[in-house]
Amino acid sequence: MLQQAVDFREECDALFTLLETRAAQDWERKTQFKGWTINDVIAHLHFADYAADLALQDSTAFKDFVLQVAEANKRGRKHLEFAHSWVGGIKNHDLLTRWREFSLEMAERFAAADPKQRVLWFGPAMSVRSSITARLMETWAHAQAVYDLLGKERQNTDRVKNIAVLGINTFGWTFSNRKLPVPADPPYVRLTAPSKATWEWNQPSQENIIEGSAVDFCQVVTQVRNIADTSLKVVGVTATAWMSMAQCFAGPPENPPVPGSRFRQVEQR
Repeated sequence: MLQQAVDFREECDALFTLLETRAAQDWERKTQFKGWTINDVIAHLHFADYAADLALQDSTAFKDFVLQVAEANKRGRKHLEFAHSWVGGIKNHDLLTRWREFSLEMAERFAAADPKQRVLWFGPAMSVRSSITARLMETWAHAQAVYDLLGKERQNTDRVKNIAVLGINTFGWTFSNRKLPVPADPPYVRLTAPSKATWEWNQPSQENIIEGSAVDFCQVVTQVRNIADTSLKVVGVTATAWMSMAQCFAGPPENPPVPGSRFRQVEQR
């Protein structure tokens, strides 16, 4: 069984548990991520999960789906508008339930798949393992905006290592995606896991190092926090440059949130 698929399911479980008892008025409150509502977040996650699952099961159908999305873009329909239309306009707990049920089925299919099988995507093709890891990462990242909005402290687990690894693996991508030369000296990264274990990557160095909480690192590479709003220790030109624009997700270059703009809000009772 593919562990990343199990971790994806557990990440979905955590978000579902956070939202299953929320009052109706919460669902249209705006998060600190581009003003998206909770309904927007769940519609987007369901849309992207469906696309990844379709790519796993039927590459021809996936290509047709991509053409539908492209045609909608040409007609000026923005992504969220298309996603909400695609789910039939359902909202709140009905939308949550549909996303939840599909994510459970999807996790089973990915868990049973060959991790090395290549699957299509909107960008470059990737392995099954990378595809489900990307879905885990995006679920975790978008969920952070929901936790922040609701004022809830998140209880992270060591499954964030999947995101940390994705962050490490996209060191070069962060630079090349911005048409910048990729530094030849990737920083030494030493992180403390939620379990207090130590995770390390690259050659030990005190002149080019990123050190601290694994959760902080994951928040930076997914761009849910600015590096200035974390306690990470960052030393060296390369380490500083990377953390100023780290991006572990596909798509055109995105800038991190400005300092102080993403934070856990006061919980509303």
